[in-house]
Amino acid sequence: RAAPSSKMMENKVFLSFTFYSTILILKMYVVAIITGQVRLRKKAFANLEDALRNGGPQYCRQDPDVERCRRAHRNDMENIFPFLFLGAIYSMLDPSPAVARIHFLIFCVGRIVHTIAYLLRLKAPTRSVAYSVAQLPCFSMALQILLATTPYW
Repeated sequence: RAAPSSKMMENKVFLSFTFYSTILILKMYVVAIITGQVRLRKKAFANLEDALRNGGPQYCRQDPDVERCRRAHRNDMENIFPFLFLGAIYSMLDPSPAVARIHFLIFCVGRIVHTIAYLLRLKAPTRSVAYSVAQLPCFSMALQILLATTPYW
């Protein structure tokens, strides 16, 4: 097992980013598993071979509950992947560890609440508020990255 470089282990901001990023990626895996379980329960398969294995071609179909899970997963990809880029670059700018941790925590909690609101159909505007709150640290990090890199354009 390769040990992380001591330089990397000294960067508290990067370690915090790594922690929250890993939580978010695990959350995405959970949503994927939930999607698969809903597909099985509702017998709504995207591929004919899966439908044939699970009862017949009539089960190669869409289902509103499966589609809701897929939309939640797609929304994660549209938001978590940019966070991974922004957070990694932001970590290199030597921000205050406490401020950086707040950025990462707000994004992570916002995305978790967004997913829960999506999958459990929580009353509006819970999902959109969670989405908006999670965007704030991303915009903050993006702005700080742009300010730090403008001299180089």
